[in-house]
Amino acid sequence: MSYLVLVTALWAFSFSLIGVYLAGQVDSYFAVLMRVCLAALVFLPLLRPRYLNWRHKLTLMALGAVQLGIMYTFFYQSFLLLSVPEVLLFTIFTPLYIAILDDLLFARFTPFHLLTAGLAVLGAAVIRYQGLNEDFWQGFLVVQGANLCFAMGQVGYRRFSSSLPPELPRHSVFAWFYLGAVVVAVPAFALLGNSSALPSTGLQWGVLLWLGLVASGLGYFLWNLGAVRVDAGALAIMNNVLIPAGLLVNLLIWNREADLPRLAIGGAIIGGSLWLNGWWQRRSALVS
Repeated sequence: MSYLVLVTALWAFSFSLIGVYLAGQVDSYFAVLMRVCLAALVFLPLLRPRYLNWRHKLTLMALGAVQLGIMYTFFYQSFLLLSVPEVLLFTIFTPLYIAILDDLLFARFTPFHLLTAGLAVLGAAVIRYQGLNEDFWQGFLVVQGANLCFAMGQVGYRRFSSSLPPELPRHSVFAWFYLGAVVVAVPAFALLGNSSALPSTGLQWGVLLWLGLVASGLGYFLWNLGAVRVDAGALAIMNNVLIPAGLLVNLLIWNREADLPRLAIGGAIIGGSLWLNGWWQRRSALVS
């Protein structure tokens, strides 16, 4: 859980950097390309190709392509169809997808995970709901595509990691994950990117370096490592903890407006769902 909490704080800060210094100024597809390429550079020196066979290498690349490459392609397209509050609202359904997909991949049914994931969705909805435009269905489906890709990547990595020897150092093979994302990000920028909207200041380049080397490079590795070490219910809920965390960072550092009562109520619901999931896990362990 400590890895997930650390990365949540890391990403909460990074989202504010994107909103303040990059959004609307730097081409989003170039930003994605830079993030995944820099992240790959972090782990390439650690790569030990002989540790995995080609089937495992391709599987890890496919997980990176889905969780990062395709997810970001969906996500950035959604901003062309929806307002920012609507995009944020529609991302709250990821916990439900994680709970369902994890049960499918591990061939089980855990209704309690659906309950706690549903509470996490409710808490995020309390924080983010601000009304909808009339023509939002296409954008809604695009955001759900991003949510599904992110959920599939996380659950897929949980399944993939369980098939590897416990003693295998995960950092020595994780470069394949980012290389899979690069395979998607390069043609995405070539086809959809705007080469006239590249970074123009040292600060923008600095933010991209932070996002690539730290938020993406260190962040996604630790997040997936943490996803393996917690139950599916906790992983599902932590996907929505980022919403109140991001708003809180935005409020404290950049003094942006926030509806504090809704933030407190929604955050309490998400926190309560996490506590409830932990209680259920402890009770199940005692019973077994």
